[in-house]
Amino acid sequence: MGTLNLSFQIQTLYMSPSSPSFNTFTISLTTNRKKSNCSRFSLSMGNPNDTHTKLVPGAAGFLLQDVPHFTDYLDHLPIVVHKESARGVHFRRAGPRQKVYFKSDDVNACIVTCGGLCPGLNTVIREIVCGLYHMYGVRKVLGIDGGYRGFYAKNTITLTPKFVDDIHKRGGTILGTSRGGHDSVKIVDRIQDRGINQVYIIGGDGTHKGAAVIFEEIRRRGLKVAVAGIPKTIDNDIPVIDKSFGFDTVVEEAQRAIKAAHVESESMGNGIGLVKLMGRYCGFIAMYATLASRDVDCCLIPESPFYLEGKGGLYEYIGKRLKQNGHMVIVIAEGAGQELLSKSLQSVDQQDASGNKLLQDVGLWISHKIKEHFAKKRMPINLKYIDPTYMIRAIPSIASDNVYCTLLAHGAVHGAMAGYTGFTVGPVNGRHAYIPFNRIIEKQNKVVITDRMWARLLSSTNQPSFLKPRDIAEAKKEKYPANGILDGKIVKTMSMN
Repeated sequence: MGTLNLSFQIQTLYMSPSSPSFNTFTISLTTNRKKSNCSRFSLSMGNPNDTHTKLVPGAAGFLLQDVPHFTDYLDHLPIVVHKESARGVHFRRAGPRQKVYFKSDDVNACIVTCGGLCPGLNTVIREIVCGLYHMYGVRKVLGIDGGYRGFYAKNTITLTPKFVDDIHKRGGTILGTSRGGHDSVKIVDRIQDRGINQVYIIGGDGTHKGAAVIFEEIRRRGLKVAVAGIPKTIDNDIPVIDKSFGFDTVVEEAQRAIKAAHVESESMGNGIGLVKLMGRYCGFIAMYATLASRDVDCCLIPESPFYLEGKGGLYEYIGKRLKQNGHMVIVIAEGAGQELLSKSLQSVDQQDASGNKLLQDVGLWISHKIKEHFAKKRMPINLKYIDPTYMIRAIPSIASDNVYCTLLAHGAVHGAMAGYTGFTVGPVNGRHAYIPFNRIIEKQNKVVITDRMWARLLSSTNQPSFLKPRDIAEAKKEKYPANGILDGKIVKTMSMN
């Protein structure tokens, strides 16, 4: 047994709003090295009470949200910060490492896609395969058919660069997908039986919860299996990361529905075009599609409550807008106004296989309520309801998303090949980082209605906020993380006693 002393000198650059400042500090680590069983591994993560958090000491100390590694090797690359405190919360920078943990000939990788469809899924699959083949010489890559449930079946797809060459031109996923069906013990049994040592999981928060359980089961058994996630959500509601892949494509495709609604509404007297877009718990798609369109007069999202009747209500605004302009376009997210539906309709709480609450169709409901209200007012209207919900997600990704998917896939490949595990990859303040699973699944990202982006939307549509003073006060109480950038150059010295 030998003692390994590690000394790090880090010079950090913190970009503050006023001026950049440099700090230099030293980290000293001492670890014990001993021969390890080649079929098992141990993870050294600093604080034994928290397998993800490391407190880096010093005058400019910071909190590092690290990801597990098969050895005690620490890399030279910079650190990315997601600021939630004075010094921020930091993550390992994604990218290739000087040391590769897995030998190319020993790698047996698999890829699985779970949850709902999203533009760019096939691009991610393609780039994982091509990244493994062309950058690391890996020749054994399997596709798991049908989501997590595919692990139970014997049906797998052998993936090669030739097989995936043009799949990015198609929507959906060539591997198929499903919700639920997660039994971590059975899945890890199949992983172990097939000799798989790299698992790439593409999915949203529910999928990442499953990935975290799979990772813990793999760690409990002491298997040398790297588990890497690629975050996927059509709603852009995954926290920490700047944006989810496919979001730009969905916003672009939503423009077609909004344009159609605008044409329909302006072609008739008192025309109303109503478009329902995806957004179960957050309204990012509706908000960005509205801002991009400039044809929308009112945008309704789950984060911003609204009411129908009375002064300052939706009915009053619609009436004023029709008198002023003769037509209007309304965009509503599928999760908006659910509390109003619950009051007017007898609702039963039901969930899908992923545990998501099944929502009632707010588009049909609000179109009926608008027609009913103006019929009572003896004011004729022509309302056209457009629901492109599944059309906007079942298409190939646009150019910007294709590039983004490539970066995500390559980041996951570099991390797994370097020996990292239990992580997902994504951009934090524009820089790709390795993020522990627990940070991705701890909460959901939502539109901040007291933030500037929502204020920009209100300015664009000229709609009322529909908020009462009490709602604004409650919104201001919620804490949302600020962002900053920390870069660092790590110089390492090593001595064996």
